[in-house]
Amino acid sequence: MRRAMRGRWVACAAAVALVATACGGGDDSGGGGGGDSGAVLSSSWGDPQNPLEPANTNEVQGGKVLSMLFRGLKQYDPKTGQAKDMLAEKIETTDSQNFTITVRDGWTFSNGEKVTAKSFVDAWNYGASLKNNQKNAYFFEYIDGYDKTHPDDGSQQSAQTLAGLKVVDDKTFTVKLKQKFSTFPDTLGYAAFSPLPQTFFDDHSAWLSKPVGNGPYTVDSYTKGSQLSLRKWDDYPGDDKAQNGGVDLKVYTDNNTAYTDLMAGNLDLVDDVPAAQLKNVQNDLGDRYINTPAGIIQTLAFPFYDKKWDKAGMEKVREGLSRAIDRDQITETIFVKTRTPATDWTSPVLGGDGGYKEGLCGDACEYDPDEAKKLIEEGGGLPGGQVKISYNADTGSHKQWVDAVCNSVNNALDNEKACVGNPVGTFADFRNQITQQKISGPFRAGWQMDYPLIQNFLQPLYYTNASSNDGKWSNADFDKLVDEANAEEDTGTAVEKFQQAEEVVRDNMAAIPLWYQNGSAGYSARLSEVTLNPFSVPVYDQIKVG
Repeated sequence: MRRAMRGRWVACAAAVALVATACGGGDDSGGGGGGDSGAVLSSSWGDPQNPLEPANTNEVQGGKVLSMLFRGLKQYDPKTGQAKDMLAEKIETTDSQNFTITVRDGWTFSNGEKVTAKSFVDAWNYGASLKNNQKNAYFFEYIDGYDKTHPDDGSQQSAQTLAGLKVVDDKTFTVKLKQKFSTFPDTLGYAAFSPLPQTFFDDHSAWLSKPVGNGPYTVDSYTKGSQLSLRKWDDYPGDDKAQNGGVDLKVYTDNNTAYTDLMAGNLDLVDDVPAAQLKNVQNDLGDRYINTPAGIIQTLAFPFYDKKWDKAGMEKVREGLSRAIDRDQITETIFVKTRTPATDWTSPVLGGDGGYKEGLCGDACEYDPDEAKKLIEEGGGLPGGQVKISYNADTGSHKQWVDAVCNSVNNALDNEKACVGNPVGTFADFRNQITQQKISGPFRAGWQMDYPLIQNFLQPLYYTNASSNDGKWSNADFDKLVDEANAEEDTGTAVEKFQQAEEVVRDNMAAIPLWYQNGSAGYSARLSEVTLNPFSVPVYDQIKVG
């Protein structure tokens, strides 16, 4: 997952010109009233890839659990996406590089341990250490000393802790970054920055078997492949207390089965309506179906490490391919309006103030077969005479849209062999081929924001050697503008700089934006107040039962 100057989230799509069938959660959704604060709801889920360590979880299923078990310095508002103070009493800086953070009094972990400045510093040092092999380690790369705790050049780790972190007292710690980053505080709602109790370090294996956090829920039990049971923490000190007694996350390997269980009354919540049911779901569920914008964009990425895609003139070929894709038709017929044609490289959930700029892609994202053919010819033609779009074949929807994209390209170019799909057996194999630079043509890519900043949609994906720059695109002008944007203390000016950087992405067609992805969910008549946050995750603690 991943995947943003202060976001403006609107629950109903009409407000951001996206299609939403329902906003859900009203009084006529079944439950109504105050609900039963002790009742437990059930929801579909998938086993997480890794143990539930905050710095080691970078996929959606594990992230859902962390959002219930932990609270950090910041919390993203479930409606607006704005980063608001949670455990942070204040975060101060005079230069956007050195920060003093004061932690609120009165917070404890569910085992009674007090949350202190050391709880954060120890957790961040653990996450940044190479020996701990945490998948989210790169989130700490802005902090001074990261190159010593987590060298990326194959050398040995030469420091155990980040030089830029210092505990001042129980309530206070300081952070020194390696460069100016004015919106650094807004990133601190991401799960990787969560605090950890001392028990995490004292008896790590015991903690992993039953994680202890400081959020509104605690872990009751977990049987891999079956169910994770979470229960309300009655002594939770935050304002966002759970409105239900707990959540049973039931493991499904097929969301069609989950949907069937929902319709049969054996499940309360499905937070990923299967593509096969999209034509039926409105009739099946009515107002209990949610289809609402999320901070997710799907793109076609290119292997710039393969020189045939990075030589002079290829930007015209890439733009030509973009203009050969009929996004309107594909999102209408394949996705039944749960996707919206993309016109930039960010997401509408950011809002205009946050960096989303509708139409920034311009003509390059408009379907025009004649112009597509002309641009590809001017650029020297398709490498090898054919485009192969790689995707993982272990979920059916990718094949559907890749075939549709290729049909669109073939029709535009009057060549039925111009584009073909290249299925890769599993997601793991697909990712391995990408990271090992074995893919020789365009490949499917998606980005789910980590935090609602425009920076998160651009820097990790397109900055030279950035953590998620899978295609290895590099552009000095883009890098310079990102550095300048990060150093800007005025939010509006920073957003403008990031948008200028995004224009460089556009002018080079560093990736082809396809569509923005909506969050979709369906729920039973037992539930009310069901919503999805800007990350397309249910706001479990606000759901009422009965």
